[in-house]
Amino acid sequence: MYRVDEVKKRLQSFGYEVREDDMFSLTFCVEKVRSSIKNDINWQDVPEGLEHIAVDMAVGKFLNAKRTFAPDDLSNFDLDFAVKQIQTGDTNTVFAVGDGSSTPEQRLTAFISYLLTYGKSEFNSFRRIRW
Repeated sequence: MYRVDEVKKRLQSFGYEVREDDMFSLTFCVEKVRSSIKNDINWQDVPEGLEHIAVDMAVGKFLNAKRTFAPDDLSNFDLDFAVKQIQTGDTNTVFAVGDGSSTPEQRLTAFISYLLTYGKSEFNSFRRIRW
């Protein structure tokens, strides 16, 4: 079962240092994602095979909340830590980091969108029938 600590480490890998006053919001995002996944696949908890997706989704929810309610906290957030291009099968996601073709806000929006949606197709492998 993934924990808040893994989400904190993931945020740190992107260059965001989690502060003490972030902990309630971060825990709320983790529990919200956990609840959403459990309801979607009809399990009692998030299975091990979906933990990495759950961590990224929690990071995306946290960053989205920060962008909405405390955008100044993300003023030093560096998208250069993020992956520039990801290709899975026929799907290709490119972040315009350093290309100058997007504003920092557009790059952040694309990155958050990626974190919130990537891997949801894997839910089907774990879905249980509800009676």
